[in-house]
Amino acid sequence: MATVTLSVINDLYSDQRLDKVCNSLIGMGFEVKLVGRRYRNSPEVKREYRTKRIHLLFKRGPLCYAEFNLRLFFYLLFQKTDILVANDLDTLLPNLLVSKIRRKKLVYDSHEYFLGILEIQHRAPVKWVWTQIEKWCFPQLDHIITVSQSIVDLYRKEYGKEVHLVRNIPLLREYKPINKDELKSELGIPLDQKVVIFQGNAIHRDRGGEEIVQAAPYIEQAVILIVGDGDMVPDLKNWVKEHQLEDKVIFTGRVAPEILRKYTQMADLGVTFDKNVSPNHYYSLPNKLFEYIHAYIPIVASDLPERKRIIETYEVGEAIEDLSPQSVATAINGILQDPERYARYKENCVQAAQDLNWQKEELVLQKIYKNL
Repeated sequence: MATVTLSVINDLYSDQRLDKVCNSLIGMGFEVKLVGRRYRNSPEVKREYRTKRIHLLFKRGPLCYAEFNLRLFFYLLFQKTDILVANDLDTLLPNLLVSKIRRKKLVYDSHEYFLGILEIQHRAPVKWVWTQIEKWCFPQLDHIITVSQSIVDLYRKEYGKEVHLVRNIPLLREYKPINKDELKSELGIPLDQKVVIFQGNAIHRDRGGEEIVQAAPYIEQAVILIVGDGDMVPDLKNWVKEHQLEDKVIFTGRVAPEILRKYTQMADLGVTFDKNVSPNHYYSLPNKLFEYIHAYIPIVASDLPERKRIIETYEVGEAIEDLSPQSVATAINGILQDPERYARYKENCVQAAQDLNWQKEELVLQKIYKNL
């Protein structure tokens, strides 16, 4: 049985895309090992495949990336494996070097447009380093995957390489009704209030948390449920406290994927408000968009091209340009208070989930790995 070793710089716990990829590879007959990073408070991960989390002395900054890449290089150098999979540019260099030294097949899975991420846009030396790594590595790659059509087009144009699209979409599961009132009671949400959910694996600045929280006073007969964690969460909590909105905005912190699915299914509407503050934001296609569709709840989102394309193609909600608190609230209220429109969007979500699901994305993976 051939072994596939995948690596990523996160702590594995909430990376649903990688979990789906690993399980798909198992279904193809591979033995799988996933390598990540251990944070101080990383919850234990229980998977159907082996996992390894690397402990780092440096927790952030250039030394963190350098240490992880060095440790990953030596780990991969001596691991029994047949295929290497680098997830994002921050793991690509050690994977490529080991693949050359050991003559192993390499797949590159880019979960974002790395050179376009906000964190490096105004840090010229840092961006220069990552640019040189990408420019050196990319021409040597034979199997490239990414998550949105816009990023596919960017890589094809820049490097003239074939790039495969595998979007981060949930598995199509049997829809099982849940006790929404029970979940509301557990979270302290009045039973007569609707729920607007904002998911965020990384709730950072300009990822939409500010917009939904500041719109809360204008959203009628509904509670805002913020599920996830990130650098922006303390500021959001302070804003909520200052404006005495603790009963209107509820924070759950980071939860396990199965709990996240229940909370999303409990909700009445989902939101995602990333702004055009970097190329990566602009071209992103967030997983939460599809989580909402699979929970059969309408969506209100910013009108960035990838999410707007999905929303308008499948008619599952509204993509709005104006993200002021009043405009966000108007869009949300308009859907929640219009039973006919709400029912139409909800039914369209049911139909869209039959087309937008991991089982269909997995077919692309099968073709790639079959030809390795």
